[in-house]
Amino acid sequence: MSTKAQTIYNIVERIAPKYCAEEWDNVGLMVGRYNKDISRVLISLEFNGEVLKEALQKDIDLVITHHPLIFNALKNIRYETPQGRYVYELIKNDIDLYSCHTNLDSSVDGLNQHIAMKLGLKDIAVLDIMGRESYKKLVVFVPKGYEEIVRDAMGNAGAGYIGNYSHCTFMTGGTGTFLPHEGTNPLLGEVGKLEKADEYRIETIVPDRLLKKVISAMLKVHPYEEVAYDIYPLENKGNPYGIGRIGYSDDEYNPFEYALKVKEALNLKEVKIGGDMNKRIKKVAVVNGSGGSYVSKAYYAGADVLVTGDVTYHQCQDAKALGLAVIDAGHYGTEKHFVRFMAEYLRKAAIEEKLDFEVIENEADINPFVTY
Repeated sequence: MSTKAQTIYNIVERIAPKYCAEEWDNVGLMVGRYNKDISRVLISLEFNGEVLKEALQKDIDLVITHHPLIFNALKNIRYETPQGRYVYELIKNDIDLYSCHTNLDSSVDGLNQHIAMKLGLKDIAVLDIMGRESYKKLVVFVPKGYEEIVRDAMGNAGAGYIGNYSHCTFMTGGTGTFLPHEGTNPLLGEVGKLEKADEYRIETIVPDRLLKKVISAMLKVHPYEEVAYDIYPLENKGNPYGIGRIGYSDDEYNPFEYALKVKEALNLKEVKIGGDMNKRIKKVAVVNGSGGSYVSKAYYAGADVLVTGDVTYHQCQDAKALGLAVIDAGHYGTEKHFVRFMAEYLRKAAIEEKLDFEVIENEADINPFVTY
């Protein structure tokens, strides 16, 4: 058994919508085709020679990475270059490659949010807002006696979130009419006769990224052969998305104490500490990956410390001058968690939607640095 690649990509794009990606980024399908049958999926931070070897050994159909193999438009594919060789091997061995990069970093429930939660931060907000989710109002008409099952199906699929409340709906009763024609199989009434039915109008709010999922869940449990539902655009301001998160730690720390907390939470062997070494840390900014350029943004947002990777000498000096502590946990150290995060997300979706594909976490060591 297998699942179409397009179905898996749609699931990924619920948590990593393409509109959340930076303009310079390249996300989505790198190599392959949307109608491919997928049985085994390998999740890896990036694609390189070690990951290719692992994919071949494990008979993988699809590799999903965080870092894109292809950033810029290809002018040629030369087999003697690493990128050209990887593209050639993927095509030769019929392996799809799909990437979700800054769209997953920035999204509402994406990787930045995940890292902030692993650090135990409270009252988490977006550090650098890029935009806000758009919403639709979904209205469906349901016969009396089926209102609860339809309402719950939509809520369980992600509809009805308003702030920290879920399953928010509004129902009104009324009378629906319909006239079944030849070839129909109505739940109520008879072919050729106008029927009146006690019905409920159920309305709820749905983020665009979950609209297809919610409609599908609703249709699966709705008893009518032909379901009447409406979709309305909304001007409501949705949840913000963007790079980084900022929130509050559970206690106050000095930089060395908080560095130990970061090492433990992110399962790291080492971190670098810089900036203001006398700072008392309570408010924490987090940018997974390369976030040294967010020193000023973190400071002006009121952070006491910036936890990120790839902080340069001069960025650390700027942090010190501003009175901001910096913990450089490494690019790899802050993003290796993508593998488990995406794998668990896809496994859960496969179970909930009764899809047949196996998710495998990359085991090859792809950290390009060795510390002595």
